[in-house]
Amino acid sequence: MVKKQNIAVMCGGESSECEVSLSSALNVLQYIDRNLFNPYLVFIGRTNWYVVKGKEFGFEYPSELKPSDVMIAAKEYSYDLFYTSTSSSNFEIELFKVDQTEFGAIVSGESNLVKFDKALIIVHGTPGENGLLQGYLEMKKIPFFSCSSYVSAITFDKHSCKRFLDFAGVKMARDMFIRKETHYSNREIVRQIGLPMFVKPTVGGSSFGVSKVKSEEELDAAIHSAFSECPMILAEEAISGRELTCGVYSLNGKVVKLPVTEIVTDREFFDYEAKYLGESQEICPAPISLGLSTKIQNLTEHIYNYMGCSGIVRMDYIVTPSEDIYFLEVNTIPGMTRMSLVPKMLEVAGIEMKGLLTDFLQSI
Repeated sequence: MVKKQNIAVMCGGESSECEVSLSSALNVLQYIDRNLFNPYLVFIGRTNWYVVKGKEFGFEYPSELKPSDVMIAAKEYSYDLFYTSTSSSNFEIELFKVDQTEFGAIVSGESNLVKFDKALIIVHGTPGENGLLQGYLEMKKIPFFSCSSYVSAITFDKHSCKRFLDFAGVKMARDMFIRKETHYSNREIVRQIGLPMFVKPTVGGSSFGVSKVKSEEELDAAIHSAFSECPMILAEEAISGRELTCGVYSLNGKVVKLPVTEIVTDREFFDYEAKYLGESQEICPAPISLGLSTKIQNLTEHIYNYMGCSGIVRMDYIVTPSEDIYFLEVNTIPGMTRMSLVPKMLEVAGIEMKGLLTDFLQSI
């Protein structure tokens, strides 16, 4: 009998997206084939990492479990490790510190150190999307399914990513890069970029710190909000059009392009509330022509290959009424919650999540 591999499903992190990451990881855990793998939920704190084990359910996390049932925090976040139950399930959590030198942990029910053979990175923001976690795994020679540390570092920073793509024939909105410690003029920003515009941190996701600015008077608040997330920000031209997104992944040398999805919301843009609180409609496949859909899929594959991406990635675009396609950003660790876009794309494409995860884990 072939020995089952130990899989670290890595979530958490230091960014505002910690809860989204946990929700994504809990959803993914349901689909890992226990006949082939032993999955371990590994929470990444600021300095310490922990295996999370449910006392009642062991590692068979119930499908109804919500992040609010397991809202984990590390000591580095100013209070001790704890578990919180906001439902009647009274779900209890045990935590076991990960030995980062060995990339393993001693957990209850195991006589020896459990060493992780492979990793699924589901850490949104830092350190999962900026290459730090990938760099650690690369040094430890631990296989993982995501972009490399180098590619992750470039794609995570919106300014660096756009400058990299300047040479790839990709249309992008005009932008202005601003560091927190440098002098800037609101009037000059408006003169260069125009109104309306978006002000956003150069790093991060889930639209934290992003504002749509319609007048010069709104700039100060928008800049302050963006700087609260990151010391480097972009003021970016607001392109008017439909918001479309496309997922893509590479498996065993073959690139698979997922159906294009349209995002429709009554909010100013696809912000946190629209993404995770149900204030948007994601239409998959998008109600667009086959020709436009093919263009977006082919552009997504082109960017994926040009950037040197690997794993499963999602690209976001704005498409004007004249069908000009403007690149917005690349998500190298896309959300995998029940409400996230990639799981919906996979469902429409007829790709079963359990089988896909098995293929991913066996390919690395």
